[in-house]
Amino acid sequence: MDPKTDQETFPQYLFRTSAQYSQHVPSHTVVYRFVDSLTDLLFPVRSDQPLSLAQIEERWEGLHRDFAAIICPLCAPEVACEILSEQFFARIAELHASLVEDAEMYRDSDPASGCVEEVILCYPGFYAVMVHRIAHEIHRLGIPLLPRVIAEYAHSRTGIDIHPGATIGKHFYIDHGTGVVIGETTVIGDNVCLYQGVTLGASYVDKELRGVRRHPSIEDNVIIYAGSTILGGNTVVGHDSIIGGNVWLTESVPPYSRVYHKPEIAIKTKKTTK
Repeated sequence: MDPKTDQETFPQYLFRTSAQYSQHVPSHTVVYRFVDSLTDLLFPVRSDQPLSLAQIEERWEGLHRDFAAIICPLCAPEVACEILSEQFFARIAELHASLVEDAEMYRDSDPASGCVEEVILCYPGFYAVMVHRIAHEIHRLGIPLLPRVIAEYAHSRTGIDIHPGATIGKHFYIDHGTGVVIGETTVIGDNVCLYQGVTLGASYVDKELRGVRRHPSIEDNVIIYAGSTILGGNTVVGHDSIIGGNVWLTESVPPYSRVYHKPEIAIKTKKTTK
């Protein structure tokens, strides 16, 4: 970007340089409103608004129009935004079924959960997974930028950072969730549970790695406890494994593994007398 000249005021500089950025980007406000409207329609309990069939149909059609308007500035000229919108909404029924299974799994797995409604309303892990599944479908359609905007909305609300490119299977459970990071090329199987502070990341970062597999694969029925870091595109955690807390892992482990970090704990006591 060109530096500010001595002859320019700062507002003049901002006006000149702002033209170097694309103006065809989605508004945060509009995108966040769309996400809220879609998630509230999928689970009306979120907004405590029992809806009639006519109201559901009206909102469904409105969401179609809103989504097409959001993506049109982002689409290539040869791509009809209405077609992409139809392709996205054709996936919503299956996405909703997957989310219902996720919510029921949360209820059945967490002894602190009393009902599905509690999961939908109160669990940041479920919210992050719900928004990720929406963003991932948009990512699969090849629509630029919008999936990241949606993903960062969930990140800002939950402290859970899931790249929309990550592939996540059924019955995915994030407990507590704060500080979880899941990178772009991560592949996660079914019935996987992560605790707070888990990172599924790249072993190193280089721009030349764009489009290259650089994040780990987590197979089915794996539990990864708090604070663990698993790195690298060639790292595979085999199915039915347990990764203990605070583990640093950069190599694959076979199925049915138990991987633990063994800390050295020293406890000192001091007895004082008066």
